[in-house]
Amino acid sequence: MSRIIAVTNQKGGVGKTTTSVNLCASLAAAERRVLLIDIDPQGNATMGCGIDKHDQAHTTCDVLLGEATVADTVVEVSTSNFHLLPSNSDLTAAEVALLNGKNGQQALRDALNGVVGSYDYVIIDCPPALNMLTINALVAAQSVLIPMQCEYYALEGLSALLDTIEQIADTVNPALKVEGLLRTMFDPRNNLSNEVSAQLILHFGDKVYRTVVPRNVRLAEAPSHGLPVLQYDRLSRGAKAYEILADEMLRREQQRQVA
Repeated sequence: MSRIIAVTNQKGGVGKTTTSVNLCASLAAAERRVLLIDIDPQGNATMGCGIDKHDQAHTTCDVLLGEATVADTVVEVSTSNFHLLPSNSDLTAAEVALLNGKNGQQALRDALNGVVGSYDYVIIDCPPALNMLTINALVAAQSVLIPMQCEYYALEGLSALLDTIEQIADTVNPALKVEGLLRTMFDPRNNLSNEVSAQLILHFGDKVYRTVVPRNVRLAEAPSHGLPVLQYDRLSRGAKAYEILADEMLRREQQRQVA
């Protein structure tokens, strides 16, 4: 059965797209069948995979509007052996249509019905806002992965996101839960980072991934080359962190199945 995971945080610049792209590459390297859905009008995940967001016959926009199927729209990320549902600025128009349409919150879930069995993991890269596109991702997903920097304002934003997740679970998607919290751009020399990290572990326990993604130049450079960091510099600290994260996720999944 597919695991559908939304990667979201309404605060921008926390490593959300970096996590989506590199987690997909690492899961694919572990021989899992993976689909990455770019549901952000900026199309950063699409470009970060080396796919030209302006040169696509169909995009996530067409899928959400029912004008194309997921199977017809996915493209292969040949460097990393996973599939991508590409996105561009057309998605802004889709958001308006979904707001005015019947069952607009469920468009992505309905579109995925025919293909989820083809993948082990479906990772959804959400926009940095709690808008209709993000709600579509949360309605379609089974769980939410929350990347966050260990800084003061991150805790305030986390509270708002958790409230939204709870509202979605109470109304249209009772299966929705928090998959895990991922500490990104982490600098252990920073006292505040360590304090916030300790608070996260105190309040959320094993929901906080043991894996920590460090600040890493190679990780930041990789998107400009259209490559996940695993293909850009496999020996970098950033690449190793996402390999470890994928391994941690797979082990957690095995433990859930045994339980």
